[in-house]
Amino acid sequence: MNGDDRTVVDLGEGLFLWSDPVEGLVLKTRDGETAGIRPVRCFPLSDPGGAVSLCDPEGREVAFLPRLDRLSGPARAFLEGEILRREFVPVIRRIRSIAPRAEPNTWEVETDRGRTTFTLQAESDVRRLPPHGLLVVDSRGVRFAIPDVRRLDRHSRRVLAPYR
Repeated sequence: MNGDDRTVVDLGEGLFLWSDPVEGLVLKTRDGETAGIRPVRCFPLSDPGGAVSLCDPEGREVAFLPRLDRLSGPARAFLEGEILRREFVPVIRRIRSIAPRAEPNTWEVETDRGRTTFTLQAESDVRRLPPHGLLVVDSRGVRFAIPDVRRLDRHSRRVLAPYR
């Protein structure tokens, strides 16, 4: 598109996206270019292939993609790679302990990224995800997913019972 070596992906509707080593992600629209773009899934846990908002460095939406899974293969792969670099939602595989029983409390868990400990400030920081999942947000704002509580071991389900 510009005669240089960068890979430009066509997102359709006159939107083009590429990565610049200095400016980060750059979005070209009919109105011009915006650098420092952050792709944000609108429903990352319940519909990961769905809507994506392309936001400027101040967090304002500058473009909207109704379905990530309907983009062309190269565009989808590029955008999913950028999203994965920015998303961090470890999956809890086992709960070793929650102590004390009242909040704030400390959770010791095993995730798909290893063993960790975090603090839960309030019971409201455990949110239900349909049909059988939970999203746990720790005191630092890190999100942990439990896609299906029924698949946890007996001990994990027992210590998690007050939060379901």
